Amino acid sequence: MGWLILCIICIISAAIALVVWQRWIAPWPQIDQLVRQIVHGEEPRTFLVNGGIQAQRVGLALENIFRRQQQLAEQIAGRESGTQTILDVMQDGLLVVDSRRRVALSNPAFEKMFELRDGSVGAPLLEVVRHATLDRLIADTLRSGQPMRTELSLTNSPAGGERHLEVSAVPIKAAADGTTGAVVLFHDITELKRLDQVRSDFVANVSHELRTPLSILRGYIETLLDNPETSREELSRVLSVMERHSKRLGLLVDDLLSLTQLESANTELELNQVRVKELFNNLIHDWKEKFAAKNLKLVVDLPPDLQTIRADETRVQEVLYNLLENAVKYSREGGEIRLQAARRGSEIVLNVSDDGIGISRDQLPRIFERFYRADKARSREHGGTGLGLAIAKHIAQLHGGRIEAESELGRGTTIRVFLPSDL
Repeated sequence: MGWLILCIICIISAAIALVVWQRWIAPWPQIDQLVRQIVHGEEPRTFLVNGGIQAQRVGLALENIFRRQQQLAEQIAGRESGTQTILDVMQDGLLVVDSRRRVALSNPAFEKMFELRDGSVGAPLLEVVRHATLDRLIADTLRSGQPMRTELSLTNSPAGGERHLEVSAVPIKAAADGTTGAVVLFHDITELKRLDQVRSDFVANVSHELRTPLSILRGYIETLLDNPETSREELSRVLSVMERHSKRLGLLVDDLLSLTQLESANTELELNQVRVKELFNNLIHDWKEKFAAKNLKLVVDLPPDLQTIRADETRVQEVLYNLLENAVKYSREGGEIRLQAARRGSEIVLNVSDDGIGISRDQLPRIFERFYRADKARSREHGGTGLGLAIAKHIAQLHGGRIEAESELGRGTTIRVFLPSDL
């Protein structure tokens, strides 16, 4: 009897142990495997866990955790992608540094400005950008906790020439730790500086151009007032000088008004079919005496297939008039001037060339600026307002074209006007 009871107890114990093992012990290796897969970002084949209700609940909880983890990963990836897109398209340079002035983040515009390569994150700023002014600006921002601003000049910039940057540094503050870093923004103001210089030069040049003839006129008027009995010969000479300088003032005012009109948004062209041969013949007739005065030879090159161009004839004539004036002015006695027209792809090219004194390479890019004179002494000696090439450039641009110059000191100059042939 005792033996039977013992056997029954053993059987019951074994059954209980089996149930406990199936419900509480056997699922744990499977749960452990699920956790490991989730930690490594792997999606398990199934989240169904063999065992009791509690084990199955653990499997469902792990599935919910995995799905939530996927959603968070997608959201983070989307935000990172959006942030990177913003950083990539920014025209201004962006730099983020930590409290030890180590690079935490930068965008492509910043890397391009300073010719940097990838891998600068985590490096000290002075090792990445060797610019004492920038390092001092960021150090002052971190120390004071206040925004700072300055200007930097980059002499060896990738774009060539000197570049000017406006730099703004703003501290990053945490409630408990104080200043933890700084955000630095780099804005390229090179073009603004250039335009400001052009504007300053324009005002100075206009003042100079007006002051000289006005001073001469005022001086001669005072002379005539102080000496009312001036001889007839002297009076004739004085009036001749006054007339010459009054004409110079008139030309200057006319050119300024013409340039202002060309630069206004309301300027319209009167487009029509212009006979190129007739246009050239009229120019030759108008300039015949000036060519003869310096014994200049004129060579005209007009291809037979270029009969007409669609353009504003008056404006194009003004361009060629200004170019011929410069060619005659700076040609040597007995030199040669070449007037050409040609079709080049979808453009019509009008050329005026001379074999005169030429222009140096460093001054060539600026000759289309208002009042810019490559040789100021000789230019004023030859007269003119200094606005002819600026007017020619604007007329070409109004036609949807462009103008360019090629020159070498002592070997002459060629000015090319490109006009679209499909106007």
